[in-house]
Amino acid sequence: MKDNFSSQSQNYAQFRPHYPAELFSYLLGLVKERESAWDCGTGNGQVAGVLADHFGLVQATDISQQQLDQAISKPNIHYSVQSAEKTGFADAAFDLITVAQAIHWFRFHEFYSEVKRTLKPGGLLAVIGYGLLRTDAALQQLLDDFYRNTVGVYWDAERRYIDEAYTTIPFPFKEIAMPDFSMDYEWTREQLAGYIRTWSAVKHYSKKHQSDPVLALEQQWSDAWGSDEKKWFRFPLLLRVGRVEA
Repeated sequence: MKDNFSSQSQNYAQFRPHYPAELFSYLLGLVKERESAWDCGTGNGQVAGVLADHFGLVQATDISQQQLDQAISKPNIHYSVQSAEKTGFADAAFDLITVAQAIHWFRFHEFYSEVKRTLKPGGLLAVIGYGLLRTDAALQQLLDDFYRNTVGVYWDAERRYIDEAYTTIPFPFKEIAMPDFSMDYEWTREQLAGYIRTWSAVKHYSKKHQSDPVLALEQQWSDAWGSDEKKWFRFPLLLRVGRVEA
């Protein structure tokens, strides 16, 4: 698994969007028991922190110790540095496994084998992600151009799975149809710039050119932003949810 997020892990914790409560409420309604959960690729523990309010124990793993150093702390969350594809967890240990905005980095076949091994019979896997943010037309045009043209060639190949809304990833489970969810925000210019700087493509660009491409984007969006202190933004959620056969 690639590690694109150890650097600037503090910014990642500060600026990445948070999944809506409605999503977790729906998922929890599908879970048969709430003894234990595994949040794989936990990053800063955003999802693990929510799960901890509903499960007796949450195991949260990531390959980045720097990310875990920024993670949410709760007494029933146990963080560990482990790969998605091979863990030290017991067989049939979990009622729910979540992986949020990370599965496109995994080796699918090996990860799914680990999911099938560690989920209880009838347990639930929830693959969660979000696509490119949407906003009003003038600002959207600038963001789309930056995404595709300025940093487009710096996206890792795995990014295509997000652009394809996770519809093209393999998913060898009994899939459950899910309603549409989104994450909606009002952000300042500083919040938007902070979020964009967490993009892996921006980091790759900056490393190669020794410059920050977001600075030019901030100048370009001055007119498009107008006089508003904040603008609305919407992230469409990507979901693949399935159950291991009992």
